[in-house]
Amino acid sequence: MVIRQTAVMPHPKRTRYSIINEQDLNMTDIINFRQGSTDLLSEYDEDEKKIDFIKSRITELFNMKNIYFLFGSGTSNGAIPVMKDLFAKVKANVAKLAKEQSALFDNIKLKEETDFEELLGILYSQKIFLENLTTPRDVELNNCKKLIAEIEKTIFNEINVDIETYSKILEVYKKFYQKVSLRNRDLSRINIFTTNNDLFSETALDSININYINGFIGGLNKFFNPAFFNYSFSKRMDTSIDKYEPVENMVYLYKIHGSINWIEDKSNKNSFFDISEVVSKNEILYKEDNNVLIYPTPTKQDKSLGSPYTELFREFQKKLLEPHSVLFIIGYGFNDSHVNNIIHQALATNSSINIVIFKELNDKIKLSKIDDSRVFKIWGKYKGKKINYFDFITDNFIPDVNQYKSSNDILSRFIENIKASK
Repeated sequence: MVIRQTAVMPHPKRTRYSIINEQDLNMTDIINFRQGSTDLLSEYDEDEKKIDFIKSRITELFNMKNIYFLFGSGTSNGAIPVMKDLFAKVKANVAKLAKEQSALFDNIKLKEETDFEELLGILYSQKIFLENLTTPRDVELNNCKKLIAEIEKTIFNEINVDIETYSKILEVYKKFYQKVSLRNRDLSRINIFTTNNDLFSETALDSININYINGFIGGLNKFFNPAFFNYSFSKRMDTSIDKYEPVENMVYLYKIHGSINWIEDKSNKNSFFDISEVVSKNEILYKEDNNVLIYPTPTKQDKSLGSPYTELFREFQKKLLEPHSVLFIIGYGFNDSHVNNIIHQALATNSSINIVIFKELNDKIKLSKIDDSRVFKIWGKYKGKKINYFDFITDNFIPDVNQYKSSNDILSRFIENIKASK
């Protein structure tokens, strides 16, 4: 909002103030890059130099040992609705249910307007309460079950899109993974934490032949085991000796809100975690009795926070405590209290972590009020494009780590291979 001063005639000393919207003005693009409360772009007048400076700083951060990304719904925006739009869709579908079921939805008070985790947590709590009464209340229980089913079905259907029809978004994912996967072998592999339930990451990684570990192992039947996040892929340098080196083109993928192709499955008696991954796209269907794992509802599995979410959040927390780390946050709206608390704890306990947030933070977000030199915030517009959007970040800010490998690294590997062959 802008206040503009205008003169009122015929009284030259009297002024009038009118309020107009910024979009009504012919304003130039504004680029923001803050470190804590410090404006890092104050010395630059030209937008091109500002963009170049931001890229140079991000490239420096890419040299840190541990690189983590946190993706939110914004990275798939255009194919998958963001939280606000998804909640509106759920609300519209719930309104079509029976009066008692829609009334139950309307009577739930949420701390955050679009917090599906809290919403489903409340409903599952009520469901368990009604199921364990000595005097049955079947009508209320049925209404609760129907409401839960409608919410989960709507979320599932909105997320389960034909990815191939959204080629532009898929290409952004491909380009991103092509850039970040080939790190120097002496540095840790890239770790991607995402609240998204869609399959854009998996589809992109498969299509460009990049290995990834997502906590599932197996052939025909894939079951969850968090121990595999401690594994890596290696290749044998020589057949005559037991010497290996890490495979470079691989990433770790943590889907901390679950996935549309994860279901509860107790068929494997040798698995400690009753979670399986559906591999065939034709089998990714919503069934009420399948219990698709798309939101970490606290009482869904009779635990404070059931598997696999407990293990996934623990991995997120553990990684952010690693020294010399940087977390890039893209497309995330800070609506998940579990995720937010882990980020806050990391800042409180890990003095060597840096956090780069691609978003303009409002006053409701705690990090907006923290003046910490380890927290970088990037947002704004350049040539009409939002610089904090996933496609712009991938095209302009994410360095192609493969091109920064020095000739010394290539030479040292050549020498090692010669020594190994002797």
